[in-house]
Amino acid sequence: MTTLPALSSRAEALYRDYKLGAVRDWKARTGGLAIGYMPIYIPCELLHAQGVLPVGLLGARDDLEIIKGDAYYQSYICHIPRSTIELGLNGSLDCLDGVIFPAICDVIRNLSGIWQNLFPDKLVRYLDVPQNFSPNIGGRFYRDELESLSADLTARGARAYDPASLSASIALYNRLRALVRGLYALRQEAPWKVPTSELYIMLRATMVLPVEEAIDLLDAYRAGVDAADDRQPLDQARVLLTGSFCEQPPIGLIRTLERSGCYIVDDDFVQVHRWIKSDIPTEGDPLGNLVQAFLSDAIASPTRYIDQGVKGAELNSRVRTSGAEGVLFCAPSFCDPALLDQPMMVRAVETTRVPWTAFKYSENTGQFQVIREQAGTFADSIKLWSEA
Repeated sequence: MTTLPALSSRAEALYRDYKLGAVRDWKARTGGLAIGYMPIYIPCELLHAQGVLPVGLLGARDDLEIIKGDAYYQSYICHIPRSTIELGLNGSLDCLDGVIFPAICDVIRNLSGIWQNLFPDKLVRYLDVPQNFSPNIGGRFYRDELESLSADLTARGARAYDPASLSASIALYNRLRALVRGLYALRQEAPWKVPTSELYIMLRATMVLPVEEAIDLLDAYRAGVDAADDRQPLDQARVLLTGSFCEQPPIGLIRTLERSGCYIVDDDFVQVHRWIKSDIPTEGDPLGNLVQAFLSDAIASPTRYIDQGVKGAELNSRVRTSGAEGVLFCAPSFCDPALLDQPMMVRAVETTRVPWTAFKYSENTGQFQVIREQAGTFADSIKLWSEA
């Protein structure tokens, strides 16, 4: 069995490699298309079924100095589009045959237009998603979007859409989602066994691997943490971290929160593997199953209209399920979806009398002392004065 340090070392190398060496190797082996995608969610199953490697793009973290990327955006715009443009202009993403920009916010939509101008020979696809969840309206619309995306991939050299292949791909991604759900459940039960900083690196690594290799990686990681009897609990506060669904915090910030006395027992990181909450059926019409899963079994998100739902209800449910003793509102600076929702989320949490605190970051934040002091004080106050 591969040791946890060896798995972590491999995952961190994949996470740090913004030049996508693993993707280049995959293309050299298979000759297939590799298509990048921005957060938060795309139907990776459809790409896999057509022989395409979906590649998650989550910026350049704090590893790259942004020079040209800053010229494309105003100072009051979040950081991830700047670093994505920098990666595109410096050739790091040359191995990609295109990029999908899901509907998240105006910044990502505008990034798709900039990308089209900068890289006219690449596939650039803005993936619109329904905000009406009637199968006859939103469902029809989303199916048209997926069929159009499939045709675009075929025109670029991917295999044509085949229902049997899509059913097989859905089964594989069901397996991946189940592994992620299992690790999140284990972390809630015993957070000292699954440090969030370690799990996060594993999930980031899976975003540049074929799903088959991603499953192997998480299988090995699960076996490793199950056997890690030397990991013992500490007297730390259990917190739920929310707001970090698009631009991701630097790994140093996550480690800082853990070192300040927090066990992160739920979070919004790398949601592509958790966007659909349960297994997608593999029987019947697989494209229809993908559409229906998006309509009726997706997580709550600031980027998703909740129709008859109540803002903050799912967050409060997650707090109860995870046993969180406090909530950290941890959003990127200038993230409109997260920060516009935050007052409603705070109001919902306050009805439960669960304590909360808030701070902001960008992907290249390098100074954590202030956040460490804030999170440490918050954790101490929970342990000393919480009613729980």
